[in-house]
Amino acid sequence: MNIIIVGCGKVGRSVTEQLSKEEHDITVVDIRSDRVEMTVNTVDVMGIVGNGASYEVLTEAGVKKAHLLIAVTGSDELNLLCCLVARKAGGCHTIARVRNPEYSRQVALIKEDLGLSMTINPEYAAAMEISRILRFPSAMKIETFAKGRVEILQFRIQKNSLLANYAISEISTKLGLDILVCAVERGGEVFIPNGNFVLEVQDLVHFIAPPKKAGEFFQKIGVDTHQVKDAMIVGGGKIAYYLAKQLLNMRIKVTIVEMSKERCEQLSDMLPQAMIIQGDATDETTLMEEGLPYTESFVALTNLDEENILLSLFAASKSRAKLVTKINRVNFNEIIDNMDLGSVIYPKKITTDYILQYVRAMQNSIGSNVETLYQLADGNVEALEFYIREDSPVVNIPLETLKLRENLLIGCINRKGKVITPRGQDMIQVGDTVIVVTTNQGLRDIKDILQS
Repeated sequence: MNIIIVGCGKVGRSVTEQLSKEEHDITVVDIRSDRVEMTVNTVDVMGIVGNGASYEVLTEAGVKKAHLLIAVTGSDELNLLCCLVARKAGGCHTIARVRNPEYSRQVALIKEDLGLSMTINPEYAAAMEISRILRFPSAMKIETFAKGRVEILQFRIQKNSLLANYAISEISTKLGLDILVCAVERGGEVFIPNGNFVLEVQDLVHFIAPPKKAGEFFQKIGVDTHQVKDAMIVGGGKIAYYLAKQLLNMRIKVTIVEMSKERCEQLSDMLPQAMIIQGDATDETTLMEEGLPYTESFVALTNLDEENILLSLFAASKSRAKLVTKINRVNFNEIIDNMDLGSVIYPKKITTDYILQYVRAMQNSIGSNVETLYQLADGNVEALEFYIREDSPVVNIPLETLKLRENLLIGCINRKGKVITPRGQDMIQVGDTVIVVTTNQGLRDIKDILQS
């Protein structure tokens, strides 16, 4: 597809890199020549220096032949204007990043009036992911599918875990649980396991199950399943606001530590039920006085990755809190994975996943659209949810007879609200949503799960 991406900041470059890997024809636009030059030199794309809301600039970028324009500059207003001009000039699909809480309350109206195909708010999406983790602190990460009926949860096997040295086929028989292990990370490698795969201490395990069954699973292996009672959030930015609002709705006590007096006053007005503390969180005395040793969760959301890492390491040394650490840069994944940072959240990865999901749905040829897409295991594994709208080569055939690609697992079938953990005799039907987990990149249609 022909895609124009306006904005070459962190999110813009991340989206550009991923879509370029999937062989789309991409043109990037930014008012800063250094950003355009950096993007063009690192990714095989065209670049134009100019204002993405200018008709002349968009025309030069090929808007009249473009299938999609993605506006991810640092300004909500500019993003919306870019999309409006693109719709009028070329009639293409448009996606806008909209971050301001004031606009977020009017998303439906904005989308309808401006003809937007999609809006994405990285901070809100990150806050929702963190709230899911704090609801279920035993998991390091939780991704939702089938409108919340199914989740993929990630956890690490500890030294005394019941699962250590278990073959995957034994989990259902010995524990009496209907869950499916869909990916395992071990020593820098990623496996899509079969039933004979034996779990080991320190394995990072991804499993798929409905929320209730996931809770039963953790209980049976002796892991606490209760949501946290309180949360200490460091940093009072947009993610902190969205997260605090969600946690308060979940009846979780919230304390926010923020340096800026002006921002503290704003948060006090917007979040009257939360405790807002003006102070320097890098001063350990501040955190200790505000109850760090006793808090059940600690969320580091400052604008500096280094500061968030240090704060989480300090919290780990002084408390037993569930840790959540926000990281903006993804260059040092291997080092970060070896630190005791709890659940690590990458807002720009979340944004990229949502946009990829939409792009693949646009490309679909026979209507079995990608409804949901998440990248797991540092982008080495994709979990995709397909909606089966029409007959295809996978429909009404027992799964055991399908010639599936290697390193691919059908993790779940959702049929009219009923969640099915698939076995060999089960069949995919029109109207189902099907969750597929694979190390194969770029699946766009349900038929792509078959060997070519």
